[in-house]
Amino acid sequence: MLVAFSVAPSGTGREDGSVHDAVAAAVRIVRDSGLPHRTTSMFTEIEGDWDDVFDVVKRATEAVLPFGSRVSLVLKADIRPGYTGEIDNKIERLEAAIDE
Repeated sequence: MLVAFSVAPSGTGREDGSVHDAVAAAVRIVRDSGLPHRTTSMFTEIEGDWDDVFDVVKRATEAVLPFGSRVSLVLKADIRPGYTGEIDNKIERLEAAIDE
């Protein structure tokens, strides 16, 4: 499965509204997981089986908790049994279709 998620605190008390320190704590969890992943300016994508992926999402969310009074989690999942490597394969198929 592929999961794209975004996790951020609110109620941080920071005047500029920046959440980069909290996001860094979450992304560190993802990177340390050993699962295939990609981080962009808005989401982190992670690939693996259900239990492994959601364990990482849970731990990443928990890592953000100390940074604010509440946490927002946005999650989208692509569940396609029998397929692996889709974090890259989907992009490769898209690029090939664009080049046609």
